[in-house]
Amino acid sequence: MPPAPHTRTVAVHLLPELVEPQQLAGKTAVVIDVLRATTTVVTALACGAVEVLPFLNVEDARAKAQTAGDKVLLGGERGGLRIEGFQLGNSPAEYNERTVRDRTVIFTTTNGTRAMQRCKLAKRVLIAGFVNLSAICRELVDETEIDIVCAGTDGHVTREDTLLAGAIVDDLSRITGMTLVTNDQADIACDAWRSAVGDLTGASPLSQALRASRGGRNLIDIGHENDIDLAAQIDQFDLVAELDLVSWRITAK
Repeated sequence: MPPAPHTRTVAVHLLPELVEPQQLAGKTAVVIDVLRATTTVVTALACGAVEVLPFLNVEDARAKAQTAGDKVLLGGERGGLRIEGFQLGNSPAEYNERTVRDRTVIFTTTNGTRAMQRCKLAKRVLIAGFVNLSAICRELVDETEIDIVCAGTDGHVTREDTLLAGAIVDDLSRITGMTLVTNDQADIACDAWRSAVGDLTGASPLSQALRASRGGRNLIDIGHENDIDLAAQIDQFDLVAELDLVSWRITAK
């Protein structure tokens, strides 16, 4: 049954496997992979990339690059590290204006692009990081059925994705002034975010929280600690990234 007029349902799914594609049909989906795929996609678009084309498989990404012209960059990771033969990895620091302006980025990651694929039956798919939190929430204000899909890491729930999901739920509740109809995972995420905000102190409190997460520890282990700071810059970009479900292109709005 569709929601009653002027109500908003917001469901969080802490892993893609916790929601079937059919459950997202006709709804607005928000994909989250804070460390690092969605942060990197938003950064690339903010720095002038024309589009990002997400692929599940390395082989398909390489095949597309061979036919996509000379303004194409291959970007992505496996095991957190740049894929052999790719020009870029999955670090937002690599996707600067000098590198990506006016280019198409063909992109594949271990978790983030899989979460996008889960949303293939949705009405809309938005790409979110802390770096574009407010822009995403403004875009969602008029949507009545919202599903937030967290990528997680290798089938495990991650703190960083849960915190961003909770921040979106919390912001939507505040800016709409409405009591949202939520599922338990949305409530868990919102509680985690509100608790974290109250507990965090210091110059970079969100960075501290992300460093303590599994994803943060993984990045530190492979020498990408700086990416945590980049992912923790709330509202760095006033940009909505949306995946076109027909062309499978992510562009900026």
